[in-house]
Amino acid sequence: MPGFELFGPEERKEVNDVLETGIMMRYGFDGPRKGIWKSKELEAEICRKFNAGYTQLVSSGTAALTTALTALGVGAGDEVIMPTFTFVASFEAVLSVGALPVLADVDETLTLNPESVRQAITPRTKCIMPVHMCGGMADLDPLMEICKEYDLLLLEDACQSIGASYKGRYLGTVGNAGTFSFDFVKTVTCAEGGAILTNQKDIYAKCDGFSDHGHDHLGVDRGADLHPFIGCNFRISELHAAVGLAQFRKLDQFLDIQQRNHRQLQSILSGLEEVSFRRLPDPSGDSHTFLSWFLPTEEITWAVVAELKQQGILGGNFYWFDHNWHYIRKWDHLRKADTLNNLSDLQKQALRDLSNAAFPASDSIMGRCISTQIGLLWTEEQTKERGEKIAAIVRKVSSRTSSYSAS
Repeated sequence: MPGFELFGPEERKEVNDVLETGIMMRYGFDGPRKGIWKSKELEAEICRKFNAGYTQLVSSGTAALTTALTALGVGAGDEVIMPTFTFVASFEAVLSVGALPVLADVDETLTLNPESVRQAITPRTKCIMPVHMCGGMADLDPLMEICKEYDLLLLEDACQSIGASYKGRYLGTVGNAGTFSFDFVKTVTCAEGGAILTNQKDIYAKCDGFSDHGHDHLGVDRGADLHPFIGCNFRISELHAAVGLAQFRKLDQFLDIQQRNHRQLQSILSGLEEVSFRRLPDPSGDSHTFLSWFLPTEEITWAVVAELKQQGILGGNFYWFDHNWHYIRKWDHLRKADTLNNLSDLQKQALRDLSNAAFPASDSIMGRCISTQIGLLWTEEQTKERGEKIAAIVRKVSSRTSSYSAS
């Protein structure tokens, strides 16, 4: 991770196919494009690889979430339960459809704690949105059981975990719908892009139309299309899809490299009694984009992060607890409802409630967690060197902490 590390002639070839026709829009212009349909080709390959009924490409992972929520009928006043640890796009998409983000705690899977989800359900709850963070997976069986018990929708945000699976099924194909992101730092990149996967034809048809101004795409040309509902413009371009097509064909290669480097790094850190690792509900399904590990206390973790920074190797080691984009602790703009337009009264009240909420269970997890991004270009020697440097820092900090405690 990320796929741009292995950008090469395959991507250039697919892009040149599009440039030679001059048709960069994914719809229409059937004659001049000379049979070149990169978006359709990528959608078909995603369906085939992941055994999904339908795939709709869009312009970003955020657009994918917004489109999926809309197609599922989530809207004004509906509550969507999501984790305290995710990317800001998750709550941005929820707010964009008029719905209310309700945050629930994470556990050592770094994803939704099913018991916290259960406690967050109210009569307004319509959807549970697990976010499969850092290449791994949420504990989907209990979440699906909750959805069944309360008649709720399950929307998987799999934007960070393409290629990961849960008990034999690829993430993004388990719930009513799932989403991927193909932005520049994802395992598969289009530069900018996203996708919605679903096995339900009606949801796909709604995603297909909504992402293109409500076009039904049933006419002989765009001018003949009807508009059964209002939509938005979330179309992907053929240039972006072309890059993604070449990248997606390398996915298995990416996953193999990540697994090799991940295992080597984890083997090194496993020798430290101070270190434990993220719990994976299905270890065999990990995509190995990150190695997420825990230290005994928040104090020790802050000290290790400071030492990593001082030695110039913090890059690629993420302390999400202090990260502006990924954890509730730094989402001041959400807590303060800093929006450019007016929110509904229900949304304002939901964010007021959130501004006063505390998440000590999540804090106790995230305050001790560091995630090390796995590089695709690492050699065995470089992986070994990286692991040994991290291990030395952990030993140094632990020794210093032990000395302070003894004194």
